[in-house]
Amino acid sequence: MTQEVRGTQAQAGTAHPLRWRILGFLGVAQLMLILDVTVVAIALPHIETDLGLSRQAVTWTVSAYTLAFGGLMLLGGRAADLLGAKRVVLAGLLVFTAASLTAGLADSAGVLLGGRIAQGAGAALLSPSALSLVVSMFDGDERNKALGVWSSLGGGGAALGVLLGGLLTAGPGWPWVFFVNVPIGLVILVALARMLPRQHAAAPRPRLDVLGAVLITASSSVLIYAVNRAGDHGWATAATGGLVLAAAAGYLAFAVRQKTAASPMMDVDLLVRRPVATGTFLIAMATALMIAVFFLGTFYFQHGRDYGALRTGLLFLPVAGATMLGANLTGRAIARAGARPLGVAGLLTTAAGMALPALSIRPATVVIGIAIAGAGTGAVFVVASATALGQVAPHESGIASGIVSTFHEFGASIGAAVISSVAAASIVGDTLSGFTDGFGLAAVAAAVAALAAAVLTPGRPKAS
Repeated sequence: MTQEVRGTQAQAGTAHPLRWRILGFLGVAQLMLILDVTVVAIALPHIETDLGLSRQAVTWTVSAYTLAFGGLMLLGGRAADLLGAKRVVLAGLLVFTAASLTAGLADSAGVLLGGRIAQGAGAALLSPSALSLVVSMFDGDERNKALGVWSSLGGGGAALGVLLGGLLTAGPGWPWVFFVNVPIGLVILVALARMLPRQHAAAPRPRLDVLGAVLITASSSVLIYAVNRAGDHGWATAATGGLVLAAAAGYLAFAVRQKTAASPMMDVDLLVRRPVATGTFLIAMATALMIAVFFLGTFYFQHGRDYGALRTGLLFLPVAGATMLGANLTGRAIARAGARPLGVAGLLTTAAGMALPALSIRPATVVIGIAIAGAGTGAVFVVASATALGQVAPHESGIASGIVSTFHEFGASIGAAVISSVAAASIVGDTLSGFTDGFGLAAVAAAVAALAAAVLTPGRPKAS
């Protein structure tokens, strides 16, 4: 059963009858994309040994995915607006599934990295177009609840990835962290092809601003690469500064291009709208803090306590449950309470959770602390998405979703680079001071972000 999308947001009387079922399939698809960061991180030592990877190749096994994912995200969002989100979702799923099979069959570093880049490209098509569908299919309080489900799957999925990575690596072997995506991807592809509403392109012959697409993709890729590189080589280096300046110049050229192009990729004024700007700030902070939770937690248990991959994964189950709970409760409450108090409360909860292991680092305090922090970040994800996407026009939903998803990857890259630098002493040595410093920095960052959220987040709209 399908129906045409007329270019308006879903209303109570015309909402797609299968929208909640579609949300479930889209959520599982998004879950695969999130899992593919943490599930692979747990398997890296085994991949390194089996394929004889260098340290640089090990790093790029993760970075190649996030670089392609983040760098191509806005292009994927714009493609959803021009071509229809359904087409782009299905194309992204197909590319991601095929790339997962390639990565699982890899017998060399080159094939593995090629598969990871292709996975990132598929994810960049899938993620913003799927989020665009969620925004367009739901309206009002239903949209907030749907975004709560979406955010809980994303945040909780990262924690579940640690457990799944441990189970697969300790069981059938590391190739299955990639192979598991293949049957799931194919089932979702068939289901969504049947259930998603038919869509018309935004124009009879939609045109893509090729120069704008090249500028935004190259600039985003350079910035994410600079952040990833800074984790190994330092922030205060000429190379890092040069890359950041090059990215800034690329973004400026993109902004100029959008003002002069006959068919621009986006209205750059969208970026300075208070809800969108605040939402992207919050999504970047929430993701950076979430990455800090996983990075510090996994390395503390595996390096500081010499726990195995499976035991470490099991210890992250409370984090997954807390993250999903925080996101779901926030999605249900945001219409009544408003975004501002819930965003501030979520960040303060995260700060409190991070402070616990910073003050006393033991296995129990780490598990309890990162579970509390997970609940807080789950709440912030919902507030960020609802704030950034709650008031965008239907024809802007794809590019707005692309912006939110891009800042998600920026936050992940920045969080990983900063935390790995701060915790370096504990990662390569016998001391725990690097872990306590990392948790302490994350607690301070969350508290400062709570103050910023209190000032920046728009209040509840006045009833008309």
